[in-house]
Amino acid sequence: MKFSDIVKSLTPERYEGLKRAVELGKWHDGRLLTQEERETSLQILIAYDAQHKAEQDRIGYVHTEKKTACEHDDDEDHHHHDDPVAAIPLKTLQ
Repeated sequence: MKFSDIVKSLTPERYEGLKRAVELGKWHDGRLLTQEERETSLQILIAYDAQHKAEQDRIGYVHTEKKTACEHDDDEDHHHHDDPVAAIPLKTLQ
């Protein structure tokens, strides 16, 4: 079977199973993926994504739009409430 035929015949359910196998490094039955299986499976997943998903939803997509120093994500007061380290006051060493 050709590589393109494998990609065309992949169902969404099998795609998810293959993706999970690559993520975990083992098949659903517990057998470990070989390096060759992992590489081939990842190539299949990338090819499937290219045919069925929007660019930002594909495996390996990296958002490259840069923000200027003055732009921020809807954070009016510029505080980092979700960052516990940001709430710790700094001490000056003498």
